[in-house]
Amino acid sequence: MMRAPKSFAIVVRRRDGTLHVRERAIVDERTGVRRLPLVRGIASLVESLKLGSESLKFSAEQYERDLEIEDARAKRVTGLSMLRALTLTLMALTSTPDGEEVKAPPPEPAKKSGFGGIAMLLVVVGFFILLPQAAAAGVNRWLKLSLAVQSAPFQALTGAFKLTIVVGYMLLIRRVPDIRRVFQYHGAEHKTISTYEANEALTVANAREKTTLHPRCGTTFLVMVALVSILVFTAIGAFLPRIATGNALFDNAIFFVEKLPFLPVITAVTFEIQRVFARYCTTGPLRALLWPGFLVQKITTIEPDDAQLEIALASLQATLFRQDKGEAPQSTDDVRFSSYAALLAADKLRPTAAAA
Repeated sequence: MMRAPKSFAIVVRRRDGTLHVRERAIVDERTGVRRLPLVRGIASLVESLKLGSESLKFSAEQYERDLEIEDARAKRVTGLSMLRALTLTLMALTSTPDGEEVKAPPPEPAKKSGFGGIAMLLVVVGFFILLPQAAAAGVNRWLKLSLAVQSAPFQALTGAFKLTIVVGYMLLIRRVPDIRRVFQYHGAEHKTISTYEANEALTVANAREKTTLHPRCGTTFLVMVALVSILVFTAIGAFLPRIATGNALFDNAIFFVEKLPFLPVITAVTFEIQRVFARYCTTGPLRALLWPGFLVQKITTIEPDDAQLEIALASLQATLFRQDKGEAPQSTDDVRFSSYAALLAADKLRPTAAAA
C-alpha cells in the first residue's frame, strides 16, 4: 500500500501472476487546524489506521478468492487476517511524508473500515497502556517494590514493558511464514520509497540496492512512543491528584483511565519528534538517534525478493500516476494487469483483462 497527498493505491499479486490494483484520488486537506503541529500527528495516525484496515481487507479478499475456500478454511484465513491486522497495526502506524494529510475514504469503504479502525485503536490502547501497566503492576506487587503508580520508577518500568511486549511479539510472529512474507513486503516498501527519494528510476534493479530501513517507519514510531510515554506520564503524574485508595488494583485502574486522554498527546509529540529526526538526523553523528528504531526495524523488515519489489513499485507507480495526473478514477472497480510490465506500459490505470 502506498499513499500520497492526492492519491492512494493497493496492489496485490494473485496466484495466476496478475496484479490487482485498488486506487483512488484523495482530496488534499492540508488546510486549517489539520495542518498545525501536533494536530497533524493525530490526524495522520487516524488516517493511517483507516487506510491500513482497508488494505488488509482488500488483501484478504483476494487471498480468499484464490483459495476458493470452504467453510473450515475460511475460519483459518479469518484468523490469519486478524493476526495480520494486529501485526500491521503495531508496525505500520506510519506518518505521511512531510506531514501531508489525506481525506477519509469514500462513504461505502469508510463504513466498512470504520469498525476496523476502532478495533485497531483498541489494539493500540491495549498494547501501549493497559498491558504494559498491568505487567508493571504485577512485577511491582510480586517483588514488593511498593512503587506508587504515579512515580517515575513505575513509569520507567511500564515503559520497559512496552518495549519488551512489542519487540517480543514481533520476534515471535516473525517465525510465522505468513507474517514473514508481510515483513518482506514491508522491506520492499522501504526500498521502493528510498529509490523514489533518491530520484532514481523505479526499477527492481535500483530498489534492490536500497536498505530495508527507513527513518519514517512505523516501527521507529512505536519505539519512540514508548520512550516519550515514560516522560509524559512521569511529568503528568506529579500534577494529577494523588491516587491512594489503599488497593493496588484500584490505583492502577484509576491511573489507567487518567492516562487515556493523554494518548493523543503522546502520538502528536512523537510524530513531531520523528519528523525532526527524519529530516535532520539521517546523516552525521545525529544518525545515532535513529538506531534504536532501526534495530527494531531489523525485526519487522526482511529482505524481499524481486517479485515482491515489483508489487511495491507497482503500488507507488499507481499512486504517482494519480498524483501527477490529478485525475479521479473513472469507476470504483478494481483493475487487473497481466504483469508489472503491463502496468508500466499503460497510459492509464485500465485493466488489460477483465477483472476477476
